[in-house]
Amino acid sequence: MLQEHVVDQRANGRYPIALEMQYKLLRGDRVIQVGSGKTLNISSGGVLFETDKLLPPTGLVELAIQWPFLLRKVCGLKLVMRGRIVRRDYHTKATAVRAQSHEFRTAGVRAALTEGARTTPATAPAKVMAASSLSLGV
Repeated sequence: MLQEHVVDQRANGRYPIALEMQYKLLRGDRVIQVGSGKTLNISSGGVLFETDKLLPPTGLVELAIQWPFLLRKVCGLKLVMRGRIVRRDYHTKATAVRAQSHEFRTAGVRAALTEGARTTPATAPAKVMAASSLSLGV
């Protein structure tokens, strides 16, 4: 009896993680559909996610994924990823996207600053952080 060995030949390791996200389906510079969903797995090369609406089999999307870690323990982060839809499953509404670019953006302060405390350049959160300067944390 022969046993088949299935080898995952993806260039990037995938990590199963369920994170809330929003998406924008784009055509050129126009947003043609918006919605929300949840990631199923993620890698530096892309993401697999389920949505509230069925997405087309191809197209450009921008994803805003709620990151599970805080910047400096006070500021929420979003991983913003742009990429192309490469696959979708009609039964589960799962869509796979190959990343073309990604960056972290701040998503608001979650812990209140003490009254009278001032924000200095050393404590002020950055508005956009290049993904290469901050590990994906997985």
